[in-house]
Amino acid sequence: MEDPAISRHAPADGGLGLEGDALLGRLRAEAERIGFTALAVSGALRLSDAAERLESWSAHGYDAALDYMRGTDRADPSALLPGARSVIVVALAHPTPVLIRRSARGSVAAYARGTDYHLVMKDKLRSLADALASAAGVDIRARVAVDTAPLLERELAARAGLGFVGKSTMLIVPGVGTNVMLGELVTDLALPAGEPVSAGCGACTACLDACPTGAIVAPYLVDARRCISYLTIEHHGSIPVELRPLIGTRVFGCDDCQAVCPFDASASPRPFAPELAGRIAPEGLELEALLSAGNARYRKLVRRTALRRVSRDVLARNAAVALGNAGDRAATPALSRALAGHPSALVRGHAAWALGQLGGPVAKAALEAALVDPDAEVRREAALALGSLDGPRAREYP
Repeated sequence: MEDPAISRHAPADGGLGLEGDALLGRLRAEAERIGFTALAVSGALRLSDAAERLESWSAHGYDAALDYMRGTDRADPSALLPGARSVIVVALAHPTPVLIRRSARGSVAAYARGTDYHLVMKDKLRSLADALASAAGVDIRARVAVDTAPLLERELAARAGLGFVGKSTMLIVPGVGTNVMLGELVTDLALPAGEPVSAGCGACTACLDACPTGAIVAPYLVDARRCISYLTIEHHGSIPVELRPLIGTRVFGCDDCQAVCPFDASASPRPFAPELAGRIAPEGLELEALLSAGNARYRKLVRRTALRRVSRDVLARNAAVALGNAGDRAATPALSRALAGHPSALVRGHAAWALGQLGGPVAKAALEAALVDPDAEVRREAALALGSLDGPRAREYP
C-alpha cells in the first residue's frame, strides 16, 4: 500500500505535453503565479556528502535534543517517494526582520507572524503539482515536503541552484537573501536539473558577530544547544541559567543572523507572501498576558500560526524570561502571581529567576514564599534568585 502522503495528479483537459526547458519555463511561471519567490530543480540523487556532515554534527552534540534528526535517512529523496526522479525546491519570502536589542514586548521571529508557513506552503505546493501535471500532460506522483519532512532541504536547494548555504547555515537566495521558507515537491517526473551557484559569503562574519549566544560556533556550524530559536521553540525544559540573559525579550525564535546579513539589505522593502504577515504585530506580544494566558487565550493566539509548535507552558516560560530581561519592576506582581500559582513548575521556576533579575521587596517576599514550593526545582530556582538580589539591576541585554 502506497504512503498516503504521496499524491497523484492528472493533467487538466489533457494537458500541454511540454518537455525539457519548455516544461521548466512553464513551471517557473506557474510557481510565480501561485506566489512562490523562486524555484529550482534538483535530481533525486542521494545527498551523500550532506549526510556525512549531518552525522558529524550530531556526533559532536550540536543537535541538542533534536531526536527527530536522528535515525531517519534525510539525505535520500526516494525514501519519501519511491521512484523519485526530481525534486522541485521553492522559496517563499517572509517579511524582513529587524534587529531586536531591547523591547517591552515579546518579539516573534518574522516568519512566524502570519499564517503558519507549513499550511501556506503545502497548499501552494499541491497547486504546483497540479500545474506540473497539466503542463507535462501526464499523470504524476508527488510528495509535498516542508521542514517537518525528513529531507535535507537546504542542501537540496543548494544543489538545485536556488541559492547557497551561508556561514549562518541559512540558505541565501541571490537577489532575495535569507528571508525565505523552503518547500519541496518530490516527483517521479524527470525535469532539467539546475547547477549550484558560485556565490558565497567571502570574508563576511556579520552573522557570527551578531549571534547573541555565540551559537554559530564557526562558519557553517551552529550549536543548537545555544541557539535562541532552539531554546525558545524546540527545547521544552529549563533554559540554562547562563543563557537566559542573552535571550533578551525574544519569546519565539530569533532573527539576528538574518537581520545583519548583507544579502538581506535592500534600499526598498522586498515583496513577501502576504499570508506570512499580519497575525502578530512586528512589535511582538504583550508579555504579562502571555505569562498568564489560559487554555482558551493560548488556543486563540496560536491557531493557524507557527506558534502552535510550542505549548502554552513553553510560551509562558519564555515570557517569564523576557520579563526578567526587560528590567521593568512593574512586572513584579505578574511574575509573583506566576511563581505562587502557575500550574507548571517549569513556568514557576523561570518566574523565580525573573524576579531575581528585577529585585525589590515584593520580589524578595515572593521568592521567600516559594522556598516551600512542592517542586524541588522551583525551590532551587527561588533560592538562587534570592542569592542574586544584591546584583546589578535592569542591565542592557542584546
